[in-house]
This record gives sequence, structure tokens and C-alpha cells, in this order.
Amino acid sequence: MGAPERIDADVAVVGAGVAGLYAALTAAEAGARVAVISATPLAQTASYWAQGGLAAALAMNDSPQLHLEDTEAAGRGLVRRSAAEVLTNEAPEMILALQRKGVAFDADRYGNLALGLEGGHSRRRIVHAGGSATGRRVARQLSAVLVAQPGVRVLETTRAADLWIEDGRVTGVLCEDGPAVRARGTIIAAGGAAALWRRTTNPPGSLGIGLLLAQRAGAAIADLEFVQFHPTAVTGIPGREGFLVTEAIRGEGATLHGPDGERFVEELAPRDEVSRRMWEVMSESGTPSVRLDMRQVDATRFPNVVEALRDSGLDPATELIPVAPAAHYVMGGIVTDLHGSTNVPGLYAIGESACTGLHGANRLASNSLSECAVFGARAARAALDEPTPGPAGEPPAAQPIVVPARDTQEAMWRDAGLVRDREGLERLLGDSHPLARLVARCALMREESRGSHIRRDFPETDPALDLHHAVVTGDAPEFQLWR
Repeated sequence: MGAPERIDADVAVVGAGVAGLYAALTAAEAGARVAVISATPLAQTASYWAQGGLAAALAMNDSPQLHLEDTEAAGRGLVRRSAAEVLTNEAPEMILALQRKGVAFDADRYGNLALGLEGGHSRRRIVHAGGSATGRRVARQLSAVLVAQPGVRVLETTRAADLWIEDGRVTGVLCEDGPAVRARGTIIAAGGAAALWRRTTNPPGSLGIGLLLAQRAGAAIADLEFVQFHPTAVTGIPGREGFLVTEAIRGEGATLHGPDGERFVEELAPRDEVSRRMWEVMSESGTPSVRLDMRQVDATRFPNVVEALRDSGLDPATELIPVAPAAHYVMGGIVTDLHGSTNVPGLYAIGESACTGLHGANRLASNSLSECAVFGARAARAALDEPTPGPAGEPPAAQPIVVPARDTQEAMWRDAGLVRDREGLERLLGDSHPLARLVARCALMREESRGSHIRRDFPETDPALDLHHAVVTGDAPEFQLWR
């Protein structure tokens, strides 16, 4: 077999969700040569399935400061303020930039942006495109604009197998049964790891591949103990297990009911609070779900959700929907600064692959798609400042990432689920998958309950751990203070 094809680029982007697409487009519009490596066809990434919108302070009664305060409140004493200030200050301009790129956000009858309300937000500040089809619409439009740019090469259905490293610097990406991409800057935007849990809202490929690629190159990882469990994922319906019913539906008046038919939680509280209360009700009653009542919600606002439910035999106009929490979003990831830069020269990370400290212990709804664009643009600009790598020899042999077995997903759900304890986490230390073991180590070290990390054996929050993040370099986590 001959040497693989080599592609020379200024920026290599691993992943084609909204974060990767926006970073690639920012670099391309600056005149750079860009290679995008996507394990799926364009516009079929995890972003494609995102039903939430993009959060930005756009209303007259809103401000970046209020958005910052809501982000910090939801993050339960762990939000890195500098990262949250970047997001909340730059999000309004980012919405305008997306509109200039052709993204058509939903508007009211007067032509003004229709702003939605979601859990943890004190103001209406969520923009949508096609109601609950926002991720799909944004990803499709960015994909269309990107492929029209000169100097862009998109490698669809191509998996990144390893990073190309020379003298301690990342100089590109090695692909599985594909080309070797050499670049000044390499950006990991490969999504999160919520599909490591058996019950998840994520597509099957969200297995933390980008995290493992970066860690193997020497990058630090942080906050793996924090995985957000989305409260309203359909359960007990064949073919729709884990299907997400967007939080925006609760923002428009849908309510949650226990087995006795009574409401039991403030539906628009932050997600960790709603999920935890649901788990308590289900545990106390011995039932596998609670019921979501969306009969009074305008079905035309959320056509893809309504269609999916009706296809599975449920009519949300007349029936209550069985829902239970499911693994949805990992707050942890590759440690970066405010420009996506990691501790490894030449390597950047954005989106759910990254951890800036923005989300703290519990992500505020719809901050993540905004983060993808805001930090995607920042990382692209920083990557273009990297030096051009010198002459290269033959690319090294790749060492493909291990894909978790079904047993690992079962173990993650059992031992690192919504509520954990020492016994289960110590059992998880023996799992065959490296990321499962890292989650267990971080969760064991955090002997408190905070946000999405709930320890049965440590039910209180420890104020001494405010702003302290579990950072893993190699195998052993340690707490670091981030401000």
C-alpha cells in the first residue's frame, strides 16, 4: 500500500457541526486554505439534530450583563466569568453575522426576531430557525456557504484517526483509510461524549473521539464529571427512545406531571434542578417516567417534534408524553483559553469538544450553539496566526481511537448516571474504555453535589470547591482554580 494522499492546508477542522462549520467559514473568508474532516455527510452532525436555539441579549429589556448573570446562576458557582463575558458580549453580533450569511431566524408578524424563553433565562433571548429545527437550518446554511468558498476541501464520511505531531507540535490530522492533512492550526470540533451513556439524546457518534485525540497528544481535559441530563427525553416508545422534546415547548407553557397528575417542579428552572426533581419523583413512585403536557402549545411552532411524536403513535394535541432524563451534553472537554487554544502548540478545540469553563456545572439552555459560533470564529482567527510547519517527511502511522462497547454504555448509565456514589464510580474505574475511567476519576474526586454532578454519598455543595475544576493531564485529575 502506498503512502496516503497529503493535503496541505492553513487550517484543518475535525468535525462539521455548527462549531466546525463556523470556524472553517471564518478561516476561508480570510483567504485561508481549509480542510474539513467530517465522519458524517455535511449537515448530519449532532448540531443537525439540535432543537434548541441560540441565546443572545437582543430584547430591549435585556443586556449582556443579565445574560451573564443567568449563565453564572445556572452554572452553580463553577462558571469561568471571563469565558461567559466573551459569550454574552459577542453573541448579539454573532446573530447578525449569521443573518448576513443567510440564516433566516424566526420572526414575529412585524418582522422582528421572535425571542423564545427557556429554562434558567430571566428574559426572552432565544432565537430559532424553523422552530425546533434550528440546528438543522443553521448547519445546512453554513454548509452551503462553506462549500462555495474557494480553497475549502471537505472530506465527508472520513474519520480522524490521530493527530500528526512533530517536535511536540500538532501539524495536522491523520485520517482513517484516507488522506493526511497538514496544517498550521488544527481545530477539534468533533462534538461531545453523551453517547457514552446508554440512554442519550445524542446521535451514536458522540463518543468523545475528539477528547481522546487531544488527550493522546498531551492536551489537558477538564470537568468530565459534569454531564447534563436533559429532562424531557421520550421514554418507553419503541423507535423514539431518547428523542428530545425541546425545552422551548416548556417555555411556551407545557407542564410536567407526576403519576398523581400533579405538577411537581417549576418547569423553567435550570435543567439540573428539573432533572433531579424528576428523578426523585420517579424513584419515590417506582415509575419509569413522568408526563409532559403540551396540549395547550401551538403545534405549528414545533412541527418536527409534533411530527416525530405522531409517527410514533403519540398525539401531543390529545395525549401526555412519557419523558425521563437522558444524557445530553458534557460540560467537560479539552481545556482551552478564550481563543480555543490548548496547552499543545498548534492544537485548538471548540464547541462541545472544548472546556473553557463557560458552562460551569450546568449549561444554561441554548448557550451552546451560540458558543459554537462565537468561539469558532475566535479559534479560526487564532489558528491563522500559527507558523507554517516546515518540510514534512512521511506521515506517521495512525493509532485509531477505541470505540466503546455496549457494556461501557450500560456501565456509564448505571455507575455515572444522574445520581452517583463511590461504589459505582469505583466499579467504573475498571471499565475497558479510557474516557469512562476518566469520568469516574473526576467524579470520585469531586466529593460534593453541584449542578449536574449529584453524589448520593455527598449530597451537599462544598463552597470550598467554588470555581475549582477537575483538570486531567495524563491520568490523574487535580483541582485548579479558574477565574
